[in-house]
Amino acid sequence: MADYVHSKGLKFGIYSCVGNKTCGGRPGSRGREYQDALTYAAWGVDYLKYDWCDSEGLNAVGAYTTMRDALYAAGRPIVFSLCEWGDNKPWEWGKNVGHLWRTTGDITNCFDCVVDYGTWSKWGIMRIIEARQGIRAFAGPDHWNDPDMLEVGNGMSQSEDRAHFTLWCIMAAPLIAGNDLKTMNKETMEILTNREVIAVDQDSLGIQGFKCRVEGGLEVWGKPLISGDWAVCFLNRSLQLQKIHFDWSKNAISDDLSHNSLNTNVAIYQVRDLWAKKNLGTTQQPFAADIPSHDVVLLRLTKQ
Repeated sequence: MADYVHSKGLKFGIYSCVGNKTCGGRPGSRGREYQDALTYAAWGVDYLKYDWCDSEGLNAVGAYTTMRDALYAAGRPIVFSLCEWGDNKPWEWGKNVGHLWRTTGDITNCFDCVVDYGTWSKWGIMRIIEARQGIRAFAGPDHWNDPDMLEVGNGMSQSEDRAHFTLWCIMAAPLIAGNDLKTMNKETMEILTNREVIAVDQDSLGIQGFKCRVEGGLEVWGKPLISGDWAVCFLNRSLQLQKIHFDWSKNAISDDLSHNSLNTNVAIYQVRDLWAKKNLGTTQQPFAADIPSHDVVLLRLTKQ
């Protein structure tokens, strides 16, 4: 199977768990970490998602470090995804253990909700984002905050899918399609394969974006990019259409973390709408748009 996947130009991922059993009741890796790592290497595995079920009595740092050491010993480069649901603040220690770490419990296909199962819950897009504030400083190249896989194409509206994908890209989140690729429609395909939007996510600076303005139901997000570029996202969280008139000269954006700033009084930027795939002139003119409910506009600003 791994050979077949690789023949398609794809990477091959696998799933296990720190406990004796996985979340699905299958055999886990507890006590067999080195045996499993050697097996994964022999199979040609490229990615391991390592879950946290049946973990009673285990120390998270110790359990994940054991599997990290086992993967190193196996000798094959394998992306290591830590998935202990943010319970043990993995952003504080995960950089030296894995490549990405889940920041919350499981995501679900709604824009802003919580689905309660009694002993655990699934969270909608905005709840996932709001659950973890102040952790962007821990993310960077080869060590990422992971807000869970994408729900694009799983039943939300096209606007909500577009907003979801955009916010994950602004946050420099790992982009993992969670829909059925065999049955997705044209709209889902267009969202998941927009190269200009994906380039925002995969920008080599590796800076996680941030919310920089809130006005009623409208939010403005910014992300510094390579070569002095910026990505700016306008998000309409409300249930009504929002009209925006954004004067760049009066709305400088500064990032205290990366020490980058977007000040159009100092430099002029070309403006491109990444979803419309259209150039919109420069920051010498205010930006105006009507944004439907639960939708976004994503702009890339490039210094002239």
